[in-house]
Amino acid sequence: MTIRVLVADDQMMVREGFSVLLNAMPDIEVVGEAVNGREAVERVQQLAPDVVLMDIRMPELNGIEATREIVAADATAKVLVLTTFDLDEYVYQALRAGASGFLLKDASARQLADGVRVVAAGEALLAPSVTKRLISEFSRLPEARAPLAVARTAYGDLTERETEVLVLIAQGLSNAEIAERLVVAESTIKTHVSRILVKLGLRDRTQAAVFAYEARLVTPG
Repeated sequence: MTIRVLVADDQMMVREGFSVLLNAMPDIEVVGEAVNGREAVERVQQLAPDVVLMDIRMPELNGIEATREIVAADATAKVLVLTTFDLDEYVYQALRAGASGFLLKDASARQLADGVRVVAAGEALLAPSVTKRLISEFSRLPEARAPLAVARTAYGDLTERETEVLVLIAQGLSNAEIAERLVVAESTIKTHVSRILVKLGLRDRTQAAVFAYEARLVTPG
């Protein structure tokens, strides 16, 4: 199946560059572009892409608010945030708003395409150590501490094995890697992940990872 992508960035060169790179892939098609967050929200409704490459700093409506609106509208599109800085505090806010991960704008064509594929498949783009460092750092922010009491109460509903899986998700492991670590079938891990998301009321693995950091199930660092 072809992965349908929407590129949202206020810089024409960035939009065109990413579009050329992605359209060169046999399994990816750029179905539209947006010059700001408001247009991105509208284009998602019109085009129903699988993945949105979302710049954070855009006029009219920034990438964080645009991500929040897309998620609130229950769109099936996964948001992959684009940023220039790996320790951008806005990236953490975007992850909390529902983004499925982030990429640096200087990523190679292969990294960009692989990132789109990972997110489209429902995985979180959390494997790079820089991402875990970012989540660890900004889970210390005051606005990230507010849900802590609620988080601790909520994860009490998880079984011991589900809690173990949640911690491994936050550490950036894929389903296959978690299955290997726990010596179980990958299908079993997929079931655990689904139950974790339902019990915690979360959208995807990225939000599960953020939740784990906020609930202090994972030690920042």
